Amino acid sequence: MPRNTSTSMSDPSSMSRRLFLATTGALSLGAALTACGGGDSGSSSGAGKPVSQADIDKAMKTPTELTFWTWVPNIAKEVALFEAKYPAVKVKIVNAGQGTPQYTKLRTALKAGSGAPDMVQMEFQAIPTFTITDSLLDLRPYGASALKSAFVDWTWGQVSGSKGEVWAIPQDTGPMGMLYRHDIFEKHGIEVPKTWDEFASAARKLHKADPGIYLTNLAANQVAAWHGLLWQAGGKPYVTSGKSDITISVDDAVSKKLGAYWGGLAKEGVIGVEPDFTDSWYAALNKGKYATWLTGAWGPAFLSGSAKATSGKWRAAPLPQWDTAKPSAGNWGGSTTAVIRSTKNPIAAAMFAQFLNSDPASAKMFATEQFFFPATKALLADPSFLGDAPAFYGGQKVNQVFADISTEVDPSFQWPPFLDQAATDWTETVGKSLADKTDTLRGLGTWQSRLTTYAKGQGFTVKTP
Repeated sequence: MPRNTSTSMSDPSSMSRRLFLATTGALSLGAALTACGGGDSGSSSGAGKPVSQADIDKAMKTPTELTFWTWVPNIAKEVALFEAKYPAVKVKIVNAGQGTPQYTKLRTALKAGSGAPDMVQMEFQAIPTFTITDSLLDLRPYGASALKSAFVDWTWGQVSGSKGEVWAIPQDTGPMGMLYRHDIFEKHGIEVPKTWDEFASAARKLHKADPGIYLTNLAANQVAAWHGLLWQAGGKPYVTSGKSDITISVDDAVSKKLGAYWGGLAKEGVIGVEPDFTDSWYAALNKGKYATWLTGAWGPAFLSGSAKATSGKWRAAPLPQWDTAKPSAGNWGGSTTAVIRSTKNPIAAAMFAQFLNSDPASAKMFATEQFFFPATKALLADPSFLGDAPAFYGGQKVNQVFADISTEVDPSFQWPPFLDQAATDWTETVGKSLADKTDTLRGLGTWQSRLTTYAKGQGFTVKTP
């Protein structure tokens, strides 16, 4: 964690758009599915013949300009490392928007057949949206498979296709943990909950002792947090097979367990449900309204810049568990570098994506300059990274906590190729039930029904549990 995040966190609302909102804007898949004619996901041309080292050397010595769409602040420093190694290749950095705005512009450019970048910043959950339309370059022919062992296993699963395609290179991650107010816990005699049952009991105890404080806030507008909690609980809400088959299970037994738990606490009024990343939410964190924040590994750096009034009072711990004998974690956030298939310079673009995220100096710069949580195994084992003990967390080695959590993230979790619709439908059903303190289980059923109807309307063959 950074010792001083005032610079990197100067625009929390901007950060939230990238890390905390479900992305991928409006999308029509019917035409894409028809054009692809079914079959397995991935490039219709297959993996392609491996590019020789001689061809790579030639391409990297040929004067070339690449365009890179990214919202990462100060990324010019990392890009400069690449340009220093390959002086003939220049990279034009373009901020085309964060999350949804960028993806919308990218789809527009792809549809028009011009204006798309060579490389693009892309969140894990957005990858299926672009692979289903054959918009991303399979990086295997350019040597990307050799990097698999360098990255945390579950992150490589997030960028891989069903036939072994490598659609992007991981950059940062967000394994979920619990940040908690050590002072509030101590004052009210609350032990750090190890199970979700203990968490619920603590929520009731704390709110009864002080009605002005809630153990946590589960934002009714935050589908990303819900997906992370569902991930941790072992949910498999979306399982794709090929381009046109998908199993949607957002109201199965695991989902209902989650719905009954959080819906019940919301009905009791012992947790908050206000929208997050708003002025009132920031104020609530600074004033001690919430005693925990269930968040991704980017959360510690973000919080230290957004709740400065509470410095020294927070600590970090893993999420409570459903089964302590089988500890598990979910993920919320993180991104990659992908190469657009239409690039005229595939070798240089592929080499850039790989270098940017696997070069030790570049990867470490992301952790120390942008305070991203690493995706590389080397950095997650780096004593200087793990040993950081920020005063905001009372000198606790928070990076170590989240590095340990990262080893327990299930690598099999999948995203749908229409996450935008899933997010909209969740907010209007499950999220609304939390906000209104109504029947969350009914909300899950409505979400399942709406999402199934949408998918079928887009040409998918939908299976249900």
